Amino acid sequence: MTDETPTVAFETVSESTIRERFEELNYVADDRLVTTVYLALQLGRPLLVEGPPGSGKTELGKVLAEGFETELIRLQCYEGLTAENALYEWNYTKQLLAVQSNEGRVGATGAAEGGATDSDALDASNAPDALNLQNAPDTTDGSGSDAERPRSVFDDEFLLERPLLRALTAGEDRSPVLLIDEIDRADEAFEAFLLELLSDYQVSIPELGTVSAENPPIVVLTSNRTRGLSDALKRRCLYLHVEPPSFETEYEIVSRKVPELDAAIAAEVCAVVERLREESFLKRPGVAETLDWARAVAALRADGSSGSLSADEIERTIGCLLKEVEDVERVDASLLKRLRDAAAAARERTDAPDP
Repeated sequence: MTDETPTVAFETVSESTIRERFEELNYVADDRLVTTVYLALQLGRPLLVEGPPGSGKTELGKVLAEGFETELIRLQCYEGLTAENALYEWNYTKQLLAVQSNEGRVGATGAAEGGATDSDALDASNAPDALNLQNAPDTTDGSGSDAERPRSVFDDEFLLERPLLRALTAGEDRSPVLLIDEIDRADEAFEAFLLELLSDYQVSIPELGTVSAENPPIVVLTSNRTRGLSDALKRRCLYLHVEPPSFETEYEIVSRKVPELDAAIAAEVCAVVERLREESFLKRPGVAETLDWARAVAALRADGSSGSLSADEIERTIGCLLKEVEDVERVDASLLKRLRDAAAAARERTDAPDP
């Protein structure tokens, strides 16, 4: 993005503006994707993007944030992810220091009453429930001044925001983009926890109450479909399924993302990947793997060589495309010949000149 690019509010954005921003950032998007993103922004609905790994799902969230010059807040999901990991936690060290310095007090007993000190109570419990100042005794001189009372250690000063809470509080001037990546890796319990946030853009914190977003975030969820998602979550989202791109689309992506690669070789790269996807591999290459391979080929041809891809060159760099040993072992002389034939025919499918 350049300094001359105007900032556009999400609610006033048009399909043409979205397409322009995608173009500026070399993100190739078809009309269906642009329209779905536009509707998600206009309706204020989360966008659930499903598809095979490496198909550009995560990149969509990044491009939205960069294209509209707003903050990207990313939550990477994994098995065992809990609400506490994703939402907030208390800074227990800071709370303890506040108690020990007599800037905050805990419990209903204290040294003034001949009982255990506040810090003793905190050390003994080692739990957030011990840091409750609602019933803390008044140890001031009786003036009743609020400024002289020990402050609660359950206020914003002691709160550590994690991605979900950050997304609700960050949008004072402009809605951030909240990218919840690979939601299918998280447990069903965490998926259920998200329902309140996705419906009302609010969460409940027992010690503070309900926290609502002043400017709701733009939410993009991605899924590799390793498991089915609940109907309740899907109802709260607009849905977009992305497939591996066609040869023409992938050629355009490679040409934009790896401009240092000769156009004719870029066509051959895309043709080889297209042919590989026809094989029954455990893990077929996605767009991410195509770009990795294109950059690898460009690095090997830094001397300016523009000759066609050879079978040996394909075999030596196959690790950029195939990431399972069983798949790599299937690349024999017969398959290499078919890949080489696909590469040789690729130049006729584009405007790329022959070497």
